[in-house]
Amino acid sequence: MANRRSDKPTGPSQRQLRVAELIRHALAQMLVRGEIHDDVLAAYLVTIPEVRMSPDLRLATIYVMPLGGKDVQPVLAALERNKRYIRGEVAEAVNLKFAPDIRFLADEAFEEADRIDRLLASDKVRRDIDK
Repeated sequence: MANRRSDKPTGPSQRQLRVAELIRHALAQMLVRGEIHDDVLAAYLVTIPEVRMSPDLRLATIYVMPLGGKDVQPVLAALERNKRYIRGEVAEAVNLKFAPDIRFLADEAFEEADRIDRLLASDKVRRDIDK
């Protein structure tokens, strides 16, 4: 009989996924309602495409991207300035035993998709596909 705990890496648990989605939703609502009083954040529409939780639920990595994908660094800096407030509000909304520490990173999924599109549109790949 196979052991459930194997040496193979597994993805996030259901609890990690659920908490991550609750945090994503709470932060998105804060941004939509303008609850974070920062001029930079007020000037941009910021999307939160993904949140990843550590296995112990003590760290939330929040991926952000301003609409249009421009000026990511000022948005990240504004979120960092307001991290303490955001952490408190998220902890209250999610109701966890411990308020997770949060870190903000730029979402690079769109850049990766563009890179793949450019690669697929290249002459070399087209030549291989047409064979």
